[in-house]
Amino acid sequence: MEAQENQVALPLRSHNILGVCEAIGEDFGFNPVLLRVPFAASVLVSPIWAIVGYFVLGAIVLASRLIAPKAEATESVSMQQEPAAANEQRELAKAA
Repeated sequence: MEAQENQVALPLRSHNILGVCEAIGEDFGFNPVLLRVPFAASVLVSPIWAIVGYFVLGAIVLASRLIAPKAEATESVSMQQEPAAANEQRELAKAA
């Protein structure tokens, strides 16, 4: 899990524009390439609409990340507290 904690935010990575396809793939649990390929095809058909759609999706992803941030941070905190409680129970049992 350390590797995931040290990652740079999606818009700041050098290998993508806004990270829209990667963010949508991450949120819905599929490979972002499955979204990038149709997007690239749509750029060839109608570049203006594709770019506008990309920025609209980017705004939606940004709004969803600001309104409802990931719950992973709170889950990791609760997971860290559970072993401490179990350890307390063992120490109390030893003391008794």
